Amino acid sequence: MHLDSAREIKAQLRRDAGRIRQARALPRTAAGQVAVGICVLGGGTYGVAVRYSGESELGAGVTARARELAGDACDVRDVGIVRALQWQPTELQQRHRPLRPGLSVSHVDVTAGTIGAFVTPVEGDPAEVHILSNNHVLADSDRARPGDSVLQPGTADGGGDPGDRVGTLALVAPLDTDGLNVVDAATARLDEGVQIDGAYPDGALSGWADARDDVDVEKVGRTTGLTTGRVTAIEIDDVSVEYPLGTVDFEDQIEIEGVGGAFSAGGDSGSIVYRAGTLEAIGLLFAGSERGGENGQGLTYCNPVGMVLSRLGVRLLGASVTSPVPGG
Repeated sequence: MHLDSAREIKAQLRRDAGRIRQARALPRTAAGQVAVGICVLGGGTYGVAVRYSGESELGAGVTARARELAGDACDVRDVGIVRALQWQPTELQQRHRPLRPGLSVSHVDVTAGTIGAFVTPVEGDPAEVHILSNNHVLADSDRARPGDSVLQPGTADGGGDPGDRVGTLALVAPLDTDGLNVVDAATARLDEGVQIDGAYPDGALSGWADARDDVDVEKVGRTTGLTTGRVTAIEIDDVSVEYPLGTVDFEDQIEIEGVGGAFSAGGDSGSIVYRAGTLEAIGLLFAGSERGGENGQGLTYCNPVGMVLSRLGVRLLGASVTSPVPGG
């Protein structure tokens, strides 16, 4: 079906889910939540994606309604609990200079996540370079303060302050536990003199793009390294994710299914997901499900990268640079 038709059905399913929840007085929890989005079928055609965690009255009701409205263009999966991916030794978990995408990184009080990309503020000093990753990686799920130390490698990989400090927490998109979120994102401003190499395994990012079809994608992350996958659904709403501070709901998310194995695992949070071949960034990886993917593997969830950049007020960098040194 056409993308606009899929969006109309998705909106109807969200209304239906609200009515079912209200009529049955069902609690809003991560285990009982049902997410709905748009599945990408290839060739410019779309369907409706329904994701739930275990059998429930709400899941059964929304699934039945989805099949009634979308027919065969309906992708229903039990994905289990979706968790923020925080936390096999590899070289990506070791101390590296210059910094590069995929390396272990963390706030001083967090285990470990991944350096996704390097960015600079849209307004301000164009020579100011930041690490881009998740709020729950760099800002300890809203519990950190601007200026806190950020380490490479992350603390779970032996990083310590001040010896492994590479920067300080700078820009944060707060997580709203009472409303809907679109991004889990933050930056760390690099300390003076810290060198970076912005290249990914296939080269530097060429820019960013919206996810609108079943494109092949890649990511390089602290735990699973370089993996490949494909976009299975877009514009997914009501994705409930477990965090240390509680359950956080997200809308307009991107879903990735691994090819030949899991696309991500704990510790890969913060990775940039990009189109294979063109190297256009499409998402910021932040969470994964217990199941629902090929061969029982979990699915991966990403924030749309355009929303991440807009919310933080930054732009992507691709070339190798050095953070300014005194007098430089």
